[in-house]
Amino acid sequence: MLCVGFFLLFGGTGSVAAQDRPVPVGEQDPGFKLEQNYPNPFNPETRIPFVLSESLFSEGESATVSIRIFNILQQFVASPVALGLPSGEGLPLLQREYTSAGRYEAFWDGRDRTGRPVASGVYFVTMLVNGRGPYVRKMFVTK
Repeated sequence: MLCVGFFLLFGGTGSVAAQDRPVPVGEQDPGFKLEQNYPNPFNPETRIPFVLSESLFSEGESATVSIRIFNILQQFVASPVALGLPSGEGLPLLQREYTSAGRYEAFWDGRDRTGRPVASGVYFVTMLVNGRGPYVRKMFVTK
């Protein structure tokens, strides 16, 4: 029930892997995909891969990406940092601009916004691109 509330709060469908379902007929491919973090479960850190497709960059436009991590109580915990982004390497992935398609990664050190290690448990990583989403994955922290 809590997961359903989480997804309703963020405008999702109630399915943790909603981004894995085929795009229904008549709907456009969103042009991006949030992949499963690895390792999962993890302690103390993880990488979060995602893909931005060519369709996001038509007419020379950039893509604005935000990735956030929430706990099971739907509380914002942290934002992972960008890896391999020349203009934002090591900066939180909140409203970061990407200018080309490709497979990218974010890194989370398992700490909250205040720098404290998070407790063992279930966490959710959410991704928004150009205001579309959120796409959500479940992660497990083990100590």
